[in-house]
Amino acid sequence: MSAIRVILADDQPLVRTGIAMVLSATAGIEVVGEADDGEAAVTLARALAPDVVVMDVVMPRMDGVAATREITSDGFRTDRDALVKVLVLTTFHSDERVYEALRAGASGFLLKDAAPTDLAAAIRAVADGNAWLDPSVARGVIAEIAARPLPATPAAGLLDSLTTREREVLTLMAAGLSNTEVARHLVVGEATVKTHVSRVLMKLDVRDRTQAVVFAYQSGLVTPGSPAAPGGPAAPR
Repeated sequence: MSAIRVILADDQPLVRTGIAMVLSATAGIEVVGEADDGEAAVTLARALAPDVVVMDVVMPRMDGVAATREITSDGFRTDRDALVKVLVLTTFHSDERVYEALRAGASGFLLKDAAPTDLAAAIRAVADGNAWLDPSVARGVIAEIAARPLPATPAAGLLDSLTTREREVLTLMAAGLSNTEVARHLVVGEATVKTHVSRVLMKLDVRDRTQAVVFAYQSGLVTPGSPAAPGGPAAPR
């Protein structure tokens, strides 16, 4: 199995060097590039096609949230089955920082004082299409989301935060398709679908697929009685 290819984006050279040293000693992970600001991170991610970008939040020229939004946007990669995942790595414990990063499309959030083993585990998790929240902030984030009932009329801004592909995945979820069936329909790998699903849940601030489907109906994205997804695969784009 090939190594997980990683780009490090942080404006502090000592921090980048330290993370690179940790990852260089970790089996199955390879650092293929380093960036000192958000613009450089976007440029490197487009040129090197990494599996994961480990992204700082506060950087000059373009911050980590804006860079994450660019890297996770539709069309950033021409290969629909090779999404670039973003793991946000920061010193901030603020819930708002977490929400900003996750709504921008990040697959995970980790504090810089986390153990090296946690960093490696987080990189592996997001590379496989899963989500990762640092344990020190996860409880607060989950409690906040759980305390907020799904609104009767979901905010348009939440639906607008989804990319075209994410809306398509949500529509297929609402049609009752499993990740395997969505992957078959879209002609992509199941790990790619898992990444899209994770991003949908995070951007909509919902706890699970069921709430995401409820949101799809309440927002008007799908309506009762809508036809299920066609049996054949989607046409290539």
